[in-house]
Amino acid sequence: MALTGRLGLLAALGALVPIFLPSWWALAALWAVLAAAVAADLALAGNVRALRFHRSGDARVRLGETASVTLIVENLGRRRVKARLRDVWPPSAAATPRATRVDVPAGERRRVEMTLAPTRRGDRAAVTVVVRSAGPLGLAARQLSRPAPWTVRVLPAFPSRRHLPAKLAKLRELTGNHVALIRGQGTEFDSLREYVDGDDVRSIDWRATARRADVVVRTWRPERDRRIYLVLDTGRTSAGRVGDIPRLDCSMDAAMLLGALASRAGDRVDLLAYDRRVRARVEGASRTDLLPSMVHAMAPLEPELIESDAAGMVSALMSRVRQRCLVVLLTELNTAAIEEGLLPLLPRLTARHLVMIAAVSDPRVGEMAAGRGDLAAVYDAAAAERARGERRRLTAELRSYGVEVVDAPPAEIAPALADAYLALKAAGRL
Repeated sequence: MALTGRLGLLAALGALVPIFLPSWWALAALWAVLAAAVAADLALAGNVRALRFHRSGDARVRLGETASVTLIVENLGRRRVKARLRDVWPPSAAATPRATRVDVPAGERRRVEMTLAPTRRGDRAAVTVVVRSAGPLGLAARQLSRPAPWTVRVLPAFPSRRHLPAKLAKLRELTGNHVALIRGQGTEFDSLREYVDGDDVRSIDWRATARRADVVVRTWRPERDRRIYLVLDTGRTSAGRVGDIPRLDCSMDAAMLLGALASRAGDRVDLLAYDRRVRARVEGASRTDLLPSMVHAMAPLEPELIESDAAGMVSALMSRVRQRCLVVLLTELNTAAIEEGLLPLLPRLTARHLVMIAAVSDPRVGEMAAGRGDLAAVYDAAAAERARGERRRLTAELRSYGVEVVDAPPAEIAPALADAYLALKAAGRL
């Protein structure tokens, strides 16, 4: 049972009655009438315990889009229920409307449509349904809270999808499916053709030349069916926000673009998310299933506020990958974390694999480095320039180990990583 605001108002007025009715019996009679009215009102209120709730609708939605979830209210009682209903979701689900009125006759059902516009990735679960049915006098109401389970998985936004057509066009040029004047050494034999000025003499096929009157050279194309292993660092450095976006979300976006591009190139793509243990893994997915599998695996990931275990990450990777492949580590160029954790392990990793590190830089640091407006701005500029110098030094040290480094701001990291992959293809290193 729940008391309404109208009853509270009557109770306040009842407190003033002794001023005008000093006799105790008149006051008792008044309160008895009020109690009887409340009891009658409560008896005539709809039986909310007879309500049952069922759900249907969208089970997944991409971040930035809206989902629709339907709540079915079924009345199993013998009387009509008129009630105010509130479907409670977490604040990050941004569910609307917050409350609505329902009128459910006995033995019938009514639909309540909810619209969700989530502001964060991950699983968003309905909390409870609160229904409140007041009597005809509005003095008392029946209230019930009952769970109606439903979960909507909010998938990563993938804003870099717009770059995919341009990167695929470059890939077609590289593989020869589109006529273009480019020259590059691959690793897989393609065909024979006549020698022309400018060709590398090392490409001459002497056996084929001996059988023909002209000099013949081999042509090559980038090798297909190579393996790309994407490693997402979900440790504390991935929790930092660049602008209004967590670094982890930027890394996910870059990983999705590279995964989509590499799968179209015929390469095998796997994914591992790691900090101190494996948080997500996608292995052996087909070309058509790769992107959906990656999206669903990454959707519930959240940064862990712990230091990543670089040794455990490398061990997990080496135990899963026997053949040489391209390892793309999406992490932050944090000097302390890289030098103390990853740097001592790089010789072991680069001896067997081609390694690339992709990191999201903060454009705000560049803005601070250019500031000279006042004394505080000058100090900020000095700190920013020092941070940039440390980042350049660390990048140079990584490259001395043979590691490819891609360092770009959030809006450019995904296409920059895709371009680095295409450059390796064009150079015949992959």
